[in-house]
Amino acid sequence: MDFMTSVKTCLKKYADFTGRAPRSEFWWFSLAMLIATLVLTAIELQLFTGLAAEIGILSSIFGLATLLPSLAVTSRRLHDIDRTAWWMLLILVPFVGWLVLLYFNTVEGDEGENRFGGNPLA
Repeated sequence: MDFMTSVKTCLKKYADFTGRAPRSEFWWFSLAMLIATLVLTAIELQLFTGLAAEIGILSSIFGLATLLPSLAVTSRRLHDIDRTAWWMLLILVPFVGWLVLLYFNTVEGDEGENRFGGNPLA
């Protein structure tokens, strides 16, 4: 799956927590969100001064707007390795939680069908 297809898929499935997402879809979408946040932060630093620049109005609004699709693609990515979305709560465990989620997001998905649906790469 390429960059634009992944981003379009994630935005089209804005709040769809069902099904499976391959690694490429998750990572391309994550990269797009990182780049957009960095660009918005650079714009904020040029346009705003003081408290407005520190708060990051534009990047905060963007973060809120993309929170749901980010959670949805993470949920679908966990489904691809036959784990429930409840595993996202590991992020609440300091340091170790995000490392485990990072590992889960790099593991290859199940080859065939699992309880969350068919292989998205098939």
